Parts: sequence; C-alpha cells; structure tokens
Amino acid sequence: MSAATSRPRSQPHAGGRSFVASGLGIALFSSAVFGLSGSFAKALLETGWTPGAAVTARLTGAALILAVPAIPALKGRWHQLRDNWLTILLFGLVGVAACQLFYFNAVARLSVGVALLLEYLAPVIIVLWLWAASRKQPRALTFGGTLLSIAGLVLVLDLTGAVKIDVVGVLWGVAAAVCLAMYFFITAKENDSLPPIVLASGGLLVGAAVMWLAAATGLAPMAFSTADTALGPWVTPWWVSLAGLVVLATVLAYVSGIMAARALGSKVASFVSLTEVLFAVIWAWLLLGELPGAIQLLGGVLIVGGVILVRLDELRGPAAAPVADGAHAAKAPSPLEHANDVEPVP
Repeated sequence: MSAATSRPRSQPHAGGRSFVASGLGIALFSSAVFGLSGSFAKALLETGWTPGAAVTARLTGAALILAVPAIPALKGRWHQLRDNWLTILLFGLVGVAACQLFYFNAVARLSVGVALLLEYLAPVIIVLWLWAASRKQPRALTFGGTLLSIAGLVLVLDLTGAVKIDVVGVLWGVAAAVCLAMYFFITAKENDSLPPIVLASGGLLVGAAVMWLAAATGLAPMAFSTADTALGPWVTPWWVSLAGLVVLATVLAYVSGIMAARALGSKVASFVSLTEVLFAVIWAWLLLGELPGAIQLLGGVLIVGGVILVRLDELRGPAAAPVADGAHAAKAPSPLEHANDVEPVP
C-alpha cells in the first residue's frame, strides 16, 4: 500500500496446497461479489437513485459494518491512525469516493461490462504515465500488453457500430480508470504499520464523509427512491439491492479480498481479481439482461489480455525504468506490484 500501509507478503503463507487451494476459492468468491456492484447499483439507478446517492449509501453502510472488526485490529494503537492520516485520506478520497462515483456515473450511461472494462484501463494509464515521465520505453511485454489493451478499447467503444456509445459515459469510465491509476500510485510503497482492514474501514469512512459533504454543498446531487428494483426475473424491495451493494459487493468483497491476498500473495491474488470483469458481465446478463456485443466482448478479452501481459512482466521482477519520482528505479516496486492487497471498490 502507501508509505504507511500494512500489506500481506508477496509469497503465500505456509500451509500446503490445501491452504493455497482454499485461498484461490476465496479469491474467486471475492471477484464474484465485487462483480455484483455494478448490477446492484444499476438496479437502484433505474428507479431514480442518483449515482451520488448510491455511492453515499454504500460507503456509509460498509464503513459502519467494517468498523466492528477494524477497531479490535488496532489493538489500542490509535496513534496508527494519526501516523497514517494522509494515506487513509487519499485512499478514501481517490480510491473509494471518486473512483466509485465516476464508475457509477459510467454505469448509469453504459452497460456494466463496458463501464468496468474502461476502469480496467488503469494499468495502461500507469504505463503511459511512467513512459512519459521517464522518457524511457517500457519492456517488451509491458509495451505489448499496453498496445493490446488500447486495441481492445477501440473495439469496446465500437465506434462504427449501429448503436452509438454514450461519450459522456465513456468519459466517466476513463475518469474512474484515472482514479484507479492514482490509487495504485498511492499504494505503491510497502509499510507494515497499518492493518489492511483498518485502511479499508478508514478509507470507506473518509469516502462516506466526502460524499455527505459533497451532497451538503450541492456538488453531488442526491436522490433516493423506495420503488421496487428489478433483478433478473425478480421484483424486490429497494433495500434488497442496497443490502446486496453494501454487504455482498463491499463488506464481503473487501474481507474476502484481504483473506485471499494473505493466502495467495498479492501478485497471484491480483491475477485472480481479473475474473471480476467476467463475473460482472455474467451478473449484468443474469440480473439486468445486459450483454455487450460480440465486438465489445472481443475488445474486453484484448483489454484483460493486455493487463495480464503487464502483470506477467511484474512477475519477472522490478524493471529498470524509473518510478513516479524518478529515484531509486532499480529498488522501487512497480505501482502494480502490491495493488490488490486492499482493492478500491469498483
């Protein structure tokens, strides 16, 4: 994580193959419930909720629930919050509040799958930024993965298709990707002083506070609805979709993601987290009747394939290219290396 954040080690803990197998199952579960967020959110948005209202309700509920295990995790060391206030603030502002708000705005105008694929361009944005900042071309595998993801983006947008894509929705999706890239930079340095569950809870609490402040000042329009929501063949009360968004797609997703990172190591867990795109598309198809076109699905495969190539390059060890501040390039970890120890909520 950032300069003051605890993280699991990169290597899986001892415990044998059964421990790793169970970690893989937990990681897949985490991706599956993370992938539900777009479907639950869109079900609420279609009844009159604004993206700001959905984000605020999600963050507030999840922050209160996660505070229960987070407080004991501090073990009375409240100074950790003071020592790491900037980390928590940036995580909550960028990785939680802004990233979620932009993603939900994209979901309001695009299909869930397309919106999430746009957000998954974050690793590509990081590569391009470091390339521009250092003026040094990345290694071949990273360069190839970047080109593959850019080609996938062109197909996802399907600019020549019969159905014109919403430009404003695309801009919201790209903004979410930028926030996710910034989050990865924030969390690039390793530190063992703050338990991950505390960072998650603190970040959600900061994000909720930011959203309530934005609502009070009129920056984030708030509109709620008690109309029933449609999830697949079922018509459910509004609170069912909200509970799913808070409990399943946030609380359980975070906790299981942390457990998976500890069991598998951050790099392996980050690879498994790519299945979130697949789960998000499946859930949107089952619960909302949404399915991207064939060209967009092919573009999605290219984007995910490009991200896989970039992350495979990560497994080869630190690159010689400079990092964000241009110093200690050979020793500094890549901004993607430990990014998935505590994920931002998509």
